Amino acid sequence: METLGQICTPLRGGAAISTGWRTGCDRTIAVEFPLAAPRHWLRMHSIDENVGRMPDWLDEQGLAENTIVVYTSDQGFFLGEHGWCDKRFMYEESFQMPFLIRHPKEIQPGFMCDDIICNVDFAPTFCDLAGLQVPSYMQGVSFRELLNGRRPGDWQQVAFHRYWMHNDAVHHACAHYGVRDHWYKLIYWYNEDLGIEGSRPGRKSEKEWELFDCEEDPLELLNVYNDLRYKETVKQMTLLLEKKMEQIGDIPLHPRLGA
Repeated sequence: METLGQICTPLRGGAAISTGWRTGCDRTIAVEFPLAAPRHWLRMHSIDENVGRMPDWLDEQGLAENTIVVYTSDQGFFLGEHGWCDKRFMYEESFQMPFLIRHPKEIQPGFMCDDIICNVDFAPTFCDLAGLQVPSYMQGVSFRELLNGRRPGDWQQVAFHRYWMHNDAVHHACAHYGVRDHWYKLIYWYNEDLGIEGSRPGRKSEKEWELFDCEEDPLELLNVYNDLRYKETVKQMTLLLEKKMEQIGDIPLHPRLGA
């Protein structure tokens, strides 16, 4: 089996880290892509093995009961899905984020939460668990109650996403925003740089809506935005999007339904 040492050559003998852009590394997708998935799974195996060492050590030291361990990460990554090998886009492979927590004092082992949380909720939750007051400037909400199997009556089962850096020099991704609930995902591709630092003009294209039925089409292959059977869903999801943007002070760029 190929090892991580064969994939990522470590620095040896105190070698300096280069701060310049490397040249001579051009390789074709045909060569690189078949290796992407195996390398990804090898890295995941290594991460899983090494993350597991932390709770084992806490158990051995008798510290587990008074220590909260959280495993999470940045967005997911495309490995060819939707013709993309990066992240940024709101499609499910990139949109999902892992979140595992161990807190023996309070959370039952093996408990799974099916409610929607966002990464802006992480910091308020950690403050809450640590007995600290959540600062008023934080956008997120503590989901401590969810971790104990209790759902607050006003919990919003919706996630908002926005990617600002239109056509940036490295990734060339298009600007968009949207919302997802348990059943549907609505995306608006506004495709403008808006003069934001890091964005660039270009890649002008038609502004476009996408609606995916996440239950019937989990791979998000069929855009049903213009399907008359989803007319009411389009309306409700658009209103949900506008409500969420208003809550966080974002400015819609689409023709508003709730205006």
